[in-house]
Amino acid sequence: MIIPRRYEGKQIAVYGLGRTGLSAIRSLVAGGASVVAWDDNEAAAEQASAAGALVMHPSGWNWLALTALVLSPGVPLTHPEPHDVVRMAKDANVDVIGDTELFAQALEDSGKDARLVVITGTNGKSTTTALTAHMISKCGLTVQMGGNIGIPVLDLAPPSDDMVYVLEMSSYQADLTHSMRTDVSILLNITPDHLERHGGYEGYITSKRRVLDMVKRDGRIVLGVNSIQTQAICTELKVRDNGRLLPVAVGEVLSYGYFVIGGVLWDGTHSVSDEVVDLKEVDALTGAHNWENAAAAYACGRALGLDPARLVEGLKSFPGLPHRQENLPELRGVRFVNDSKATNAEAAAKALVCYDNIYWIAGGRLKQGGVSDLVSLMGPVVRAYLIGEGAAEIAETLKGRVEMTQCGTLERALDRAMRDALSEGRPDPVILLSPACASFDQYPDFEKRGDAFKAAVAALKEGSQVPSNGDAVA
Repeated sequence: MIIPRRYEGKQIAVYGLGRTGLSAIRSLVAGGASVVAWDDNEAAAEQASAAGALVMHPSGWNWLALTALVLSPGVPLTHPEPHDVVRMAKDANVDVIGDTELFAQALEDSGKDARLVVITGTNGKSTTTALTAHMISKCGLTVQMGGNIGIPVLDLAPPSDDMVYVLEMSSYQADLTHSMRTDVSILLNITPDHLERHGGYEGYITSKRRVLDMVKRDGRIVLGVNSIQTQAICTELKVRDNGRLLPVAVGEVLSYGYFVIGGVLWDGTHSVSDEVVDLKEVDALTGAHNWENAAAAYACGRALGLDPARLVEGLKSFPGLPHRQENLPELRGVRFVNDSKATNAEAAAKALVCYDNIYWIAGGRLKQGGVSDLVSLMGPVVRAYLIGEGAAEIAETLKGRVEMTQCGTLERALDRAMRDALSEGRPDPVILLSPACASFDQYPDFEKRGDAFKAAVAALKEGSQVPSNGDAVA
């Protein structure tokens, strides 16, 4: 546990008692703070009380005595409009922060030389975070990974001089973090997402690029330049910040930086570019989007002064992340890929270009823009199996582009896809769950949806449930 000491003997509020809120309460109480907290969820409120907080609705808080409000990242800060608790805090001149800000304060106060890497981007940040942590670990350093992925930041191990923290940061978290100072900040890409929470695209861009302002004077910025917005940021930074900037790109030779051509990663930070590794040989990093992640992670490792050969060993041994183009065991020549993390069309597009003979399971709760961006990517898709509340709209959008089957549920979609893949005899068929939609119509999160897919695939492997060619699945 990381313990923020600045609030010892002071009163602080926590609103929103999910994983990060409860983690913040435990850390603050351990640091001697007096904590008042609230969440409408009764079970969460009980956990907060057990952790040492006084559970009380914000209307009853003594706002004049509060030092700060720790806000859950999921609670609206500014848009579509500030939450009532945020308005109360502003009226009382109380700072609104997140658990990541508490982490930053504790790290600054620790007196330790722990290093900090922060990673963000619209897509790819979770894979890049896990890959970066894995590679650093393979170089023999002590690594702690958390934030928007896995463990809440305050539940990580306390800082030490040989520690490297690798944090995934969402745009919501960035808006609640004010004093963090990083050794390396990675911004992979920016494309429209969460626009309602940031008041439009410009607000979203501002939140994403906050991680670049966190970099220490002697730190480095790793910046993907394959999106229009990050290209513009790169041009701006080259004018005033070239000494700290490490651009990364896929499909483009850079005059300086790290780039991937034909699947091969190159180090272009010297007068002559050096070949680093053929990423096509890394099974867990399939596709151009994962090559971008790999280039960013390698650039980060070099920025930290780590050995190139050991970084490459780390790249090659990376097992991948669950629910992100996760390869499951084959069955009767059929591949299964769990890409449940693809909760929007752009993320699904990255998977659809990686395979041939795709039996595509898609659907759920559509996000803004639907799946119109996928219309031109139906070439390798043999058939689409549609599920969830967005199925009818997806069918209308893709009408005439691909054959589709309305299945309703994930399990029925898998059964039908398996039957078709076996009966049609196409080479190397791939059953791909890449929904292009949020999961909330049928599952609490994309992880549960991916777990359901894996369980259904496992059920197929029980022999009696594996269809013979042309037979229906029981």
